Amino acid sequence: MASVRVECVAEERCGVGESPVWDEQEGALLFVDITGRKVCRWSPATRQAQAIPVDAPVSSVALQKSGDYVITLGTRFASLKWKEGQVTTITQVDQDKANTRFNDGKVDPAGRYFAGTMAEEVRPAVLERHQGSLYTLFSDLSVVKHFDQVDISNGLDWSLDHRTFFYIDSLSYSVDAFDYDLQTGKIGNRRSIYKMEKEESIPDGMCIDTEGKLWVACYDGGRVIRLDPETGKRLQTVKLPVDKTTSCCFGGKDYSEMYVTSASDGMDKEWLSRQPQAGGIFKITGLGVKGVPPYPFAG
Repeated sequence: MASVRVECVAEERCGVGESPVWDEQEGALLFVDITGRKVCRWSPATRQAQAIPVDAPVSSVALQKSGDYVITLGTRFASLKWKEGQVTTITQVDQDKANTRFNDGKVDPAGRYFAGTMAEEVRPAVLERHQGSLYTLFSDLSVVKHFDQVDISNGLDWSLDHRTFFYIDSLSYSVDAFDYDLQTGKIGNRRSIYKMEKEESIPDGMCIDTEGKLWVACYDGGRVIRLDPETGKRLQTVKLPVDKTTSCCFGGKDYSEMYVTSASDGMDKEWLSRQPQAGGIFKITGLGVKGVPPYPFAG
């Protein structure tokens, strides 16, 4: 795999860059900066990122059938009209908890928006435990809570046959699988399919490729790893020039490029001087595998 190439395409210095999503219609990469409180769109044509500021930590962004976007903002699901820069609250969760916010989110193959919460961090990955939950926003804008007692609700995706839901609660250092019912959006039979190695550190965002293998960004591990969910084996490791790799997605014209977000929060001056691209957006080419286009929210 000598042909794998890693390049920093956008030196954004995000506090916590997250939730990369390829917008095929725009030919651009969406992502958020959670602590920077902005939703961003980077164009490969101009090599520039535009940003829309928001009023709370924004932790995920997804496409919407209407052509707009949906986001998780604080403890709200919200819609975002990009051209107008207008954010409208859809609904709120965790109203009994003063100290939580949404984290990662993704739309399932039926157009439901899955997203989970976590406690506000004292420092990166340091927080009150078991405060989070996993939710689904349905197309009729109703919300279902699947379970609580979550530390850091993170990476999520679905198997190619849509019968398995993959999920990460970061501080469990595990990638988990659930049986999935696409008709109802119900999940069950949770099990661990991969336990992180020490040098891989904390599992963060995740995506799937067209061969059904999972790619997991390793926060504080400076890499993305490719896993076989059937065997629980690691198949490949791609190292990046920054430690705080946060999430990954496939994009580009044929979904053969991988985009990786990263963070700079929690790094001191000396650390940042060693890793000046921390918080940037990276493109990995030459992986020899393609990704699955993102599903739009049906609401």
